[in-house]
Amino acid sequence: MFAYFANPDRFMRISAWALPIATVLAIGLLVIGLPWGLLIAPADFRQGESARIMFVHVPAAWWALGIYTFMALASFAGLVWRHALADVAARAAAPVGAAYAALCLITGSFWGAPTWGTWWEWDARLTSMLVLFLTYVGYMALWAAIEDETRAARLAAILCLAGFINIPIVKFSVDWWNSLHQPASILRAGGSAMDPSMMQPLLVMAMAYLAAFAALLMAGMRADVYRRRAAANAVRRARAA
Repeated sequence: MFAYFANPDRFMRISAWALPIATVLAIGLLVIGLPWGLLIAPADFRQGESARIMFVHVPAAWWALGIYTFMALASFAGLVWRHALADVAARAAAPVGAAYAALCLITGSFWGAPTWGTWWEWDARLTSMLVLFLTYVGYMALWAAIEDETRAARLAAILCLAGFINIPIVKFSVDWWNSLHQPASILRAGGSAMDPSMMQPLLVMAMAYLAAFAALLMAGMRADVYRRRAAANAVRRARAA
């Protein structure tokens, strides 16, 4: 599977038709999910209308973790098997993951203000999510700081894999330490505690975020492939001259 998609020409052919599909799917799901969650779904019986922000906040948190996991897998493939597009995929995923992590932190602050009475607390979940955001930023900064892309890819992959230790910390922080943040209410022993009237729009929004990531990932990877091809052609022309 990795070898199949690692071929740049094959990836460009597949992404040429998959990118528009992912884009339309993301827009369609957002058009459905946003009004469903923000206007139609019932208010929470404890937190009231303020809990509606979860339809933006929770999918951002889920996919901030999911995208970093994707980056770690791609980085591992790049280090071990030297797949042509593995480093390109990890690099293209980073800005999207950073945006989702930032959105999670911002919306979490807006949710926390009426719920906890504070915009920020050095809580285990909040702090570990902030560390995740900073890891994304550090990963992108490392790519930008090193001119040799081969060396940058290796060092960025090592940083990404080292930073992966934070992913289980973010996920299980509410179980391991006393936390203001509520424990898991969906993926938990005994089944979900969320009513279907709220679960359904939340899952639609989660799929919208995923489709948006797929579209942005393919767009970023295609741009990088074109850039690398243009640079290679420029080198060939310079040598020919």
